[in-house]
Amino acid sequence: MRTCLLSVLLLIGVMPLTVSSAMLCEAQTACPVKDGNYRIELPHDGDIRGVYVYFHGFKSSARLQMQQRSLVEMTLAHHLAYVAVDGIDGNWSFPHGPRQDRDEKALVANVFDDLRQRYGFTPDKTVIGGFSIGASMAWYTACEQGEKAAAMVTFSGVFWNPLPSPEDCVADLPPMVHFHGTTDQTFPLAGRAIGIKFHQGDALKSLAILRERAKCDMKAAKKVTLDGIECDDIPDCIRGDSVMCIHSDGHEARADMLDAGLTEMGFPK
Repeated sequence: MRTCLLSVLLLIGVMPLTVSSAMLCEAQTACPVKDGNYRIELPHDGDIRGVYVYFHGFKSSARLQMQQRSLVEMTLAHHLAYVAVDGIDGNWSFPHGPRQDRDEKALVANVFDDLRQRYGFTPDKTVIGGFSIGASMAWYTACEQGEKAAAMVTFSGVFWNPLPSPEDCVADLPPMVHFHGTTDQTFPLAGRAIGIKFHQGDALKSLAILRERAKCDMKAAKKVTLDGIECDDIPDCIRGDSVMCIHSDGHEARADMLDAGLTEMGFPK
C-alpha cells in the first residue's frame, strides 16, 4: 500500500519526506529529548510535507494537546505533521514569565534537532505555533531562533513585559500570522498584570518589535481577509509577510483560523 501511495504522489509531482519507521514516536508515546519531550502525529496518507510545532496553553500538556482533534486534523489536512511540545506542569519558562523551570530556548533547539534527525524536518519545512502562553513561547522562539522555522501561526499570546528590543531578536525572523480577539480577557490585546510581579505584553507593541527587526515596509501595508477577519498585512519584510488578524471573539485557537493562517503562509508547499 505504501509503495502504491508513493507511486501516486510521485506521478502528481509531490515528493513526500522520507521517514524511517524504526525511528518513529507516536501521538501516545512521548519523543524524549534533553530536558523534555514532544508528541507527534503524522499525516495518515503518507504525504508529509512539513511540521507544525505547537506550544500548548496554560495548564495543558502535550498529551492533552493531542486530544484537541480539530487543530490536529486541520494540520494533517495541510500535509503537515502535528507536534505538541510538553511544558512543565502546564507552564513555560519564557523570558519575564512567572515560571523559570528550565532553559526553553535549549529545549526548543533540541526538539528542532530531533525532528530533523528522526523525520527530516528541515527549517524550510517547519512552522511554529501556539496558544496563549504557548503563543508567547512561539514568539520568543521566533525572536531567539527564527532562522529555524519557515513561518509562524499563533493565537492569543505575545511577548511579556519588559518587551524585548528589536535588537534582542534575530534578523532572520519568519513570516507570520497572529490571531487575537478584542474580547480576550485572559490575554487581552493590551496585556494585563499577573500578580504583582509579572505583566503580559501589548500585542500591537510586540508586533511592532518584530516588524521593525524584520525591516518591514509599513508603507506597503494592505488589508487581507483570513477566515472572514480583516487583517493587517505588511508584505515587504525580510522573509515575507507579517499579518495581524484582530477578531471580535475571545481567548481561542480555532481550526478554521489555523486553516487560513497556514494557507496564507503557503503551506502545504
